[in-house]
Amino acid sequence: MLLGIYGLLSAIFFVAMDAVDVAFTEAAVGAGISSLLMLVAITMTGRNENTTRHKPISALFIVIITGGLLLYGTFDMPYFGAVEASINSHVVPRYINDSMQEIGIPNIVTSVLASYRAFDTFGEVVVIFTAGIGVLALLSVGRRPKDDDKIASINDSMSEQYLVVRIVTKMLIPFIMLFALYVQFHGDFGPGGGFQAGVIFAAAIILYAMLFGLSTANKVINQTFIELMAALGVLLYGCVGIVSLLNGGNFFDFNVLSNDPIAGQHLGIILIELGVGCTVASVMILIFFNFAGRKELQNNNSNKNEESC
Repeated sequence: MLLGIYGLLSAIFFVAMDAVDVAFTEAAVGAGISSLLMLVAITMTGRNENTTRHKPISALFIVIITGGLLLYGTFDMPYFGAVEASINSHVVPRYINDSMQEIGIPNIVTSVLASYRAFDTFGEVVVIFTAGIGVLALLSVGRRPKDDDKIASINDSMSEQYLVVRIVTKMLIPFIMLFALYVQFHGDFGPGGGFQAGVIFAAAIILYAMLFGLSTANKVINQTFIELMAALGVLLYGCVGIVSLLNGGNFFDFNVLSNDPIAGQHLGIILIELGVGCTVASVMILIFFNFAGRKELQNNNSNKNEESC
């Protein structure tokens, strides 16, 4: 609860500082998805800690060395707000003064993330996809295929208790998804983009699963299709860069995607933002479903053990 409140307050601060794109992300990720995943993780843990069977001295040593190297690297960084720093001398003025002419969209943040730094953003999307695959690999340890059938057969008691909340949520979910699509395809003209839209869309799916039960959500949402969409989002993003190379430009040079460079920029940004949205939404949904699925499976096994006793 405190983390959610902190996320909302941070979003308000970002809005006050005219950083609406960052406020979008903080509200959706910090106050939304992160709080939900934290609650699910807490419900999966017990009150007593298992006995430690190993001494993580080597891991602690690696963390200390890595942290020391990172701190040492900060010594070469310019002071915050230094006028002679590269970012303040020519990088930021270039973005502010020339982005509208070169990219042709009003939102400078989208110009920077989706065009000037498209390769860096591609790395971020790959990191999100890799993190999702890592979570799936970790949570699938010890699970058998027949366990999925057990999870699907469990009825969530919450779906039978909070009738008013279910009815209100059922009316709000279509508007949440519609707003996610607006943020997705309007990010070049206003605050938003693929990252924010993906998290908002995933929040709607997660809200549906929490209120109507995981078994009901599994009937509506095919997890195999969600896994495919996570991979297709990264593939779509990368293919835009490959098409740019095949047309004679640099990697993620959107100017060569059309006869009009500005139209090429618009086309490239829309495509890669769509790939970002698909990957982010799919990974968030998969993480929640696997966390919640393991919790449902643990509850089912504990109930069976109590009945056998």
